[in-house]
Amino acid sequence: MAKIVCVLYDDPIDGYPQSYARDSIPKIKSYPDGQTAPTPKSIDFIPGQMLGSVSGELGLRSYLEGLGHTLVVTSDKDGENSRLDQELPDAEIVISQPFWPAYLTAERIAKAPKLKLALTAGIGSDHVDLQAAMANNITVAEITYCNSISVAEHVVMMILSLVRNYIPSYQWVIKGGWNIADCVARSYDLECMEVGTVAAGRIGLAVLRRLKPFDVKLHYTDRHRLPTEVEQELNLIWHPNVESMVRVCDVVTINCPLHPETEHMFDDALLDKMKRGAYIINTARGKICDRDAIARALESGQLSGYAGDVWFPQPAPKDHPWRTMPHHGMTPHISGTSLSAQARYAAGVREVLECWFEGRPIRNEYLIVDAGQLAGVGAHSYSAGNATEGSEEAAKFKAG
Repeated sequence: MAKIVCVLYDDPIDGYPQSYARDSIPKIKSYPDGQTAPTPKSIDFIPGQMLGSVSGELGLRSYLEGLGHTLVVTSDKDGENSRLDQELPDAEIVISQPFWPAYLTAERIAKAPKLKLALTAGIGSDHVDLQAAMANNITVAEITYCNSISVAEHVVMMILSLVRNYIPSYQWVIKGGWNIADCVARSYDLECMEVGTVAAGRIGLAVLRRLKPFDVKLHYTDRHRLPTEVEQELNLIWHPNVESMVRVCDVVTINCPLHPETEHMFDDALLDKMKRGAYIINTARGKICDRDAIARALESGQLSGYAGDVWFPQPAPKDHPWRTMPHHGMTPHISGTSLSAQARYAAGVREVLECWFEGRPIRNEYLIVDAGQLAGVGAHSYSAGNATEGSEEAAKFKAG
């Protein structure tokens, strides 16, 4: 029988919800590209419940224990004495979410000789050292597309929030003010701005489609160029590299995976090539941007605003400069863990585990690493290597 270690974020500070704001959520059977939503044989939860916190357990306990397996659920993931580290030596499967990632470094993988499957409840598996996973024949999988539209909606919200100066304006209301001039001193229209996405995969393309009605001029760069009919439909301008795109854009949204080729892509040199006063929205991965370079660009005015919900490491230490830099719209990593998205990624995890324990193939679109090499969506979107270096800094959040 297997031990499954599931790393999830803590329950709400006022306790696990006993009721919800809405009675139900829409049921989605397929995604815009035709891929079907997760199709487990059954689920042991009600869609719309909180499944991503420790008490939600991704709805897995009765299923796994019914098969005789052991399920350990914890939020304690950082530091040498964490519950995760204590359980790793005999764990066969580790499940975690990008929002509260269990960083599976080479050192941790070395402590887990029985580990066979690293499963992401969501999308983005950069918290796993993919090179070490390949070397140790560990399968890495994620629930591709489960929350891509969730993230795309969050991107559009953050673009409008930055450009229209929403957050400071809201704060004047909270403070009891009516300071219209203060509110509009940094407020502009998005209409007719040049907006570009770094990567036009599932999330990036969904962002472009949602922005078209705003009458903006749309740009993109991606190592896989979109079909001509899509470029014509959205009136897209393709750029062969990031540098050529950011030079012309008022707003840049980052929607590419984190791997060695994209790590610290937005550094001082690239930021200096952007239009003065441009905005960046990053819901991809925090480490794609140089932490200190972003803060400097906001302080100097090279950037007018930076918003996103991804940090490195996660949770971000309390002294992380993005918490206090000017003109930001940062949130904890929440874009892909709406209650709607949780229903899909929990169902996807159940589907993968059913395949795993029944000896059936995991969907190719869910695979990142398999049989010692990049596979499935991993071969399309990632490069080999390791992006976990520095993740031990997450322990500072717990210490603080």
